[in-house]
Amino acid sequence: MFRSGWQPALLLAPALLLLALLTLYPIAYSFVLAFTDAEYQSDALTFVGWANFNTLLNDWFFQQATWNTVRFTVSASVVQVGLGLLLALLFARPFPRRQWLLPLFIYPMMLSTLVCASIWKAWMHFDFGWLNNLFDAVGLSRQPWLSDPALALWSIVLVDTWQWTPMAFLILLAGLQGIPQDIEEAATLEGATPWQQFWHIRLPLLRPYLFLALLLRSIDTFKLFDKVYVLTGGGPAFATETLSLMAYKQGFKFFNLGAASAIAVIMLVIALVLSLAYAWQVMRRPT
Repeated sequence: MFRSGWQPALLLAPALLLLALLTLYPIAYSFVLAFTDAEYQSDALTFVGWANFNTLLNDWFFQQATWNTVRFTVSASVVQVGLGLLLALLFARPFPRRQWLLPLFIYPMMLSTLVCASIWKAWMHFDFGWLNNLFDAVGLSRQPWLSDPALALWSIVLVDTWQWTPMAFLILLAGLQGIPQDIEEAATLEGATPWQQFWHIRLPLLRPYLFLALLLRSIDTFKLFDKVYVLTGGGPAFATETLSLMAYKQGFKFFNLGAASAIAVIMLVIALVLSLAYAWQVMRRPT
């Protein structure tokens, strides 16, 4: 019989082993490759220091991919959390047919991302897509949703917003439903208007939920790959190239594992910074 002090460690050992093999080891190996000239054609690894990072930081394609990723992350996250907040405020109060409408609003989130992107690619077809057919019906000109460099990225933002706004909506709805009713009732008795109740009561109490929704959506949008791969492939003219797609191309198209790993390390560091910023915002709240 093992002493009781060993039992928690033994119970955790299988999960920790899987975590080490499937997560920690790949991350550590990516860090190693990022400082080498690793390629598929050669088994030899030559240490090159910061050369991969220096090359990337001075590369126009990397700068364009970074700018596209930042624009997409900020715009998609803010729009999705904003729309999610509006929907949460709408569904926070009972109204007729609420139980029927709620599943419809969260349905897009249940679709596979590749299925969602394929559906929207058909919808955005210049000649046969229903969006342009709708524009024709109301007297507007057809739009090159996915072939115009100025419009393609925002079209992907639209697709991602349609699919993932329900996540922010559910997080914020849970936060609203957790607000004690007696606080709002007391504010109503004191003569507070609905806007004053929202600004001074609901919004401050929703702060951790807003940060959580922004964090989850920021990390998810920052690593955007599948929608771009299906809808545009990074085009037109690299207008939708993202860091994830660039890392994929470097590793599996150009067989440059060192550069691909360097991009992955940069993305990991940025995601870690976002997570630490969220943790700091939550932990600094007074208890």
